Amino acid sequence: MKNFFFAGAIALVSGSAMAADQSVTYPFEGSFEDAAFAVESAIIGRGLVIDYVSHTGEMLNRTGADVGSTEELFVEADIFLFCSAQLSRKVMEADPMNIAHCPYGIFVADQAGQVMIGYRQYPAGEMQEVQALLDEIVQDAME
Repeated sequence: MKNFFFAGAIALVSGSAMAADQSVTYPFEGSFEDAAFAVESAIIGRGLVIDYVSHTGEMLNRTGADVGSTEELFVEADIFLFCSAQLSRKVMEADPMNIAHCPYGIFVADQAGQVMIGYRQYPAGEMQEVQALLDEIVQDAME
């Protein structure tokens, strides 16, 4: 039983480290609002439509006490969800199971006064074209 709990603890620690390795983040010099506006503008500027903005930071702050937590993870955090019809069709024609990666998301977060913009990493192969698009959008937002 002791080994079971030890293995579980190792899995939790490893999972946190893996999560950090699964995203690309860039520090943003400016406010959360400026970063969010820049990301929104960069997505729309490419002719893409934002399907949904998830106000994840608000949800975490609102529900923390309900789940027994007092830790503030983010001052604010939003995730912009969108697709590219052309690129989505291309990657799904290569492998229809790439549907699991759609829609694509770019997040903006303020963590203790440090604003960042980022996105999740995608697997090798055709999904790297999506990752390149996300990075281009983030780079546009950083300018």
